[in-house]
Amino acid sequence: MTPTATLVLAFGMSVDAFAAAIGKGASLHRPRLGEALRTGLIFGVVETLTPVLGWGLGLAAASYVDAVDHWLAFVILGVVGGRMVLGALHAPRPLEERPQRHSLWLLLATAVGTSIDAAAVGVTLAFIGADIAHTALAIGAATFLMATAGMLVGRYLGVRMGRIAEGLGGIGLILLGAKILVEHTLMA
Repeated sequence: MTPTATLVLAFGMSVDAFAAAIGKGASLHRPRLGEALRTGLIFGVVETLTPVLGWGLGLAAASYVDAVDHWLAFVILGVVGGRMVLGALHAPRPLEERPQRHSLWLLLATAVGTSIDAAAVGVTLAFIGADIAHTALAIGAATFLMATAGMLVGRYLGVRMGRIAEGLGGIGLILLGAKILVEHTLMA
């Protein structure tokens, strides 16, 4: 995978976390930098580990799907991207009371929820033979940055901007899946 494709993938995968962090930041009473960094770290670590898990599962099945791996990548990235676009189109949920800080368990649950698609992408990365170490670290670093920034701007931008970012990230994943399909079918 090219550095540009890795960068697009990393930020595409981090958009869910960014959107969630904006919501988390908007639901807190004036989140501070420490809480934003804590949130970014939790989201970044989870988002680094889940594609590695998916990649391992993908490697176990790679010999069975070598002939159709590009189609699987196209479908998986298309479904994940489409889900992100659909999620961006739904109306935001009403905000609850504004606590000072989110619990560790709530942040972990949110991070896991936003990283399920990263596990699916990890399977795809195994199918296309991508360097999982660099890709997972790029996804984790992008997620750390995006989640931290999302927390800090959440109270100013609210959930609308998070929905726009989620939609753009979904479109990016769909385009990446289409690029992989074209490269393996038309340019092979």
